[in-house]
Amino acid sequence: MSNIRIQDDLYEYVNGDFIEKAIIPDDKPLTGGFMDLSDEVERKLMEDFEAFGNGEKVCEVKEVNDAIKLYRKVLDTERRNNEGIKPVKPMLDEIRDIKTIDDLNRKAKELMLNGVSMPVNFGVEADMKDAANNCFVILGPSIILPDTSYYGNEKGNQLLAVYKDMALKILSYTDLSEDEKNLYIEDTLKFDELISKEVKSQLEWADYVKNYNPMDSKEVYEYLKPFDMEGMLKEVYGDKTPDTMIAYDPKAIKNMKNYFNEDTFEMYVHWAYVKTLISATENLSIDLWHMGTAYRRAIMGIEKDSDLDKTAYRKASGTFSEPLGIYYGRTYFGEEAKKDITEMVKKIIETYKKRVKENTFLEESTKEKAIKKLSTIVIKMGYPDEVSKLYKKIKVDDNDSLYETCRKIGVIRNMDNLEKLHKPVERKEWMMPGHMVNACYDPSRNDITFPAAILQKPFYSLNQSESENLGGIGVVIAHEISHAFDNNGSHFDENGNLNDWWTKKDFENFERQTKDMIEEWDGIEYCGEKLNGEMVVSENIADNGGMAVTLQIMHESGNEDFKNYFINYARIWCQKSRDEYKKFLLSVDCHSPAKLRVNIQVRNFEEWYETFDVKDSDEMYIPLDKRIIVW
Repeated sequence: MSNIRIQDDLYEYVNGDFIEKAIIPDDKPLTGGFMDLSDEVERKLMEDFEAFGNGEKVCEVKEVNDAIKLYRKVLDTERRNNEGIKPVKPMLDEIRDIKTIDDLNRKAKELMLNGVSMPVNFGVEADMKDAANNCFVILGPSIILPDTSYYGNEKGNQLLAVYKDMALKILSYTDLSEDEKNLYIEDTLKFDELISKEVKSQLEWADYVKNYNPMDSKEVYEYLKPFDMEGMLKEVYGDKTPDTMIAYDPKAIKNMKNYFNEDTFEMYVHWAYVKTLISATENLSIDLWHMGTAYRRAIMGIEKDSDLDKTAYRKASGTFSEPLGIYYGRTYFGEEAKKDITEMVKKIIETYKKRVKENTFLEESTKEKAIKKLSTIVIKMGYPDEVSKLYKKIKVDDNDSLYETCRKIGVIRNMDNLEKLHKPVERKEWMMPGHMVNACYDPSRNDITFPAAILQKPFYSLNQSESENLGGIGVVIAHEISHAFDNNGSHFDENGNLNDWWTKKDFENFERQTKDMIEEWDGIEYCGEKLNGEMVVSENIADNGGMAVTLQIMHESGNEDFKNYFINYARIWCQKSRDEYKKFLLSVDCHSPAKLRVNIQVRNFEEWYETFDVKDSDEMYIPLDKRIIVW
């Protein structure tokens, strides 16, 4: 423990010694907390990969064998260096040969499946208003900078300079002339700037419900001309093209003519070429791989890339995430722990129901529907029972280059997603693999997922006290459940459908509390920047609900230790981050910084003041009338 008084700074009191002494690895933007647990999971699985490779172990999840093949391809530096840029050259030539918009339209399906950026992004997802079925969604293309707010200021200009320098170095490996290289990168930056004026900001994306904008497909096709979206989809679906599309970013769709037209077409081709080449570098020679990470490293303040063996593992782990997560869960997650945490989830849900019943701002009809939603939440604990069909399609051919292997996998994944359009939603699908240190709530499925990897100290242990576990995994569990009733999740019913199930008066009361939560956090200074309360409100409501519910369980346990509860709550958010990474997250992340998640949130609860005798003269005090408890 540090010398700081707990009444003045809970986060520093618990984590100060670690933060002072910890050294952030050169290849990472942060250390501690979630990252340390992820590192331990990674260490175990890398050891297993080595054991599988030398025959010391046999993996019963057969799809993991292809992950090991991919792992070896990444490590095969001799082959990668000998091949250099050659593996991606045929795809670059395909793009370079696009001379007219008719050429693009003729090749669109092939290019799209191979991961070449189109003038719009699209895919298939669960329909927000009919969660049992899938729908076709469409949005604008991705921008280079982390957010639209970066454009036109010093921070954005500095990052674009890094991107330009990186791109020019990589382009030097192509057969483009010097003039062409300069033209390609200049056009890429110009086209990107045009896109940035039309697409949503991260703040706008945070309001998830506003993504639902149904549009008649014929109307969309007209907006997207001269790009022949209809022709491309006919090649994919035949006579079963979608009648309706959900425009997640309607402004970008309606204004596509402002960035994609006859005059900007050459810019688009050069932009697609440069983006394709840069994204391919991670699968080419070692020199090109290192060059291609320069921009990402600049954003996060990272000095160097991870070692190749870690990079190889992460490539294999990310590509075969579900089967590897199942292997991890079966190997390292005990049934006793699974049973214990499942009971904790059920207890938290039942306590949530009690709190809803006792709620003072909801009418009975709304309470009944909220309780019904809680009763139908699906619990996904640890890891899936079986590997999904997608992974049975993916095979790694020993003869293929690393780039070709990843290209083929990308085509399979892209086609698999598009083929879901006329199929019902697979509600058994997991949003996170078993070896991920994280958790989530999916409003369209009304389910909560807790991967096996997060179910360890300090979040959870059979050897920790109930109070420590409630302050750790308990708060995380209740946080995810609370997302069912945050400013986004509250719009979805028990079946996952976008549906206004509240009375008008009740929702107005809830919106007032949401506004209070925004105001509590808005403008807080952190790392030389100011927090945007509107952007982080959904996660703050979830943190608030998570703490309220678990504190009630503490009171009912008969064995409560509030000191250990609050200390472990602070411990699970322990981390030390680079300033560049902190500022990056403030621009793009809907979560509040870890320190504020601890120090601001606990001040809303009377138990904090009673446990540590916090007075109005202490830094961690706020007046009673300023304290907010939504759920």
